[in-house]
Amino acid sequence: MPRKKKVIPEYGTCIRKGIEYYRTRIVDSDGKRVSLYARTPEELYEKVQEAERLIAEASFRKENPTVNEYCEKWLLIQKGRLRTTTYTDYEWKVKKYIQKPLGNKYMTDVTPDDVNLAILPALSMSESVYRSTQMLYKLIFTAADSNIINKSPCSKLSAKGGKPQKVKKALSDEQVEKLLTAIKDLPPYVFVMIGLYCGLRREEILALQWDCVFLDVPAPYLSVKRAWHTEHNRPVILDELKTSAAKRDIPIPQPLADCLKEVKAKSRSPFVVANRDGEPLSYTQFQRVWKYIVTRSNKERTYVRYVNGQKIKHTVTPVLGEKAPHNGKVVYSLDFQVTPHQLRHTYITNLIYAGVDPKTVQYLAGHENSKITMDIYAKVKYNSPDALSTIVNNAFNNMYAKAE
Repeated sequence: MPRKKKVIPEYGTCIRKGIEYYRTRIVDSDGKRVSLYARTPEELYEKVQEAERLIAEASFRKENPTVNEYCEKWLLIQKGRLRTTTYTDYEWKVKKYIQKPLGNKYMTDVTPDDVNLAILPALSMSESVYRSTQMLYKLIFTAADSNIINKSPCSKLSAKGGKPQKVKKALSDEQVEKLLTAIKDLPPYVFVMIGLYCGLRREEILALQWDCVFLDVPAPYLSVKRAWHTEHNRPVILDELKTSAAKRDIPIPQPLADCLKEVKAKSRSPFVVANRDGEPLSYTQFQRVWKYIVTRSNKERTYVRYVNGQKIKHTVTPVLGEKAPHNGKVVYSLDFQVTPHQLRHTYITNLIYAGVDPKTVQYLAGHENSKITMDIYAKVKYNSPDALSTIVNNAFNNMYAKAE
């Protein structure tokens, strides 16, 4: 699917000093209708976008807007400054975790208790969702601080009282083998292989097309050039990546090269991971694909069924090695949990264990900030008490030897 194109409206035209211009009218922050002119529809479209942003900024200082009104204006101002994927992520989090619980309140009436209660639903989500929602609260109410409100109700909002940060763990070689055996010939297999052997992010794997996979060269590699995201559950493929560092060429190890050759021979889609119609996966389609992994784990889970109109919860505790009661093809063979990002973390960890230098790891991982790479590098390389003991003892033995 090509990158989503801008829809240029059909503008009227007029003649000014013998030259034809495209023209449209907008309402400014004072409620007056003003005209905008340009020589091309594209130029006029850009002028309208910029004018609307400036109008939003001018009216941003309304005396006492509701949270809904202020959030809408804040989002409009950010639209021209953020990547499309980042803006889309901000938009749904603002609507779900700020506007939905607090939208009808006036900005001046929101208290720290209101914020603490409103952000609670984000705690049931992942740590990253909670932390980014917390950041959005701070950004929005700090922007209103001293102009609309006297003091931000988010000033004492702290991650310490939120969801505990989980330590990311790479899959062991034994777990990798179990995982690949459990899903062999199933829909998530190719996705998992790319994650484990090339370390791509989820949005990079789901946007990967065959024109960026080079298998018939002496050293097979793939190029990361596109990113996947969804809008209203529909997939959108963008040429705009998370950061400039995300654009990279990654060598393909032999096990993945063999896998991709086999998949490509059967593929009728430009996408490496595609749905039955050859299109990129939607968000719900990806969830269904990942469920093949979840259902093969021994994780306790709860199902909801309706009996005589009543909602009944059923808790199932799978026993390792047994078959699923309602599907004999499913065997509970995984005694651990897996997330898409864990595949990438496993790839990076394996590079570090193999002695790859930090700058090369940073490039292959597509990290823009070396701090991210070094934090992972330090935790992996120096998280072995036995190895550290040898290093420390050698250091002090040398020191004492010199002193003598």
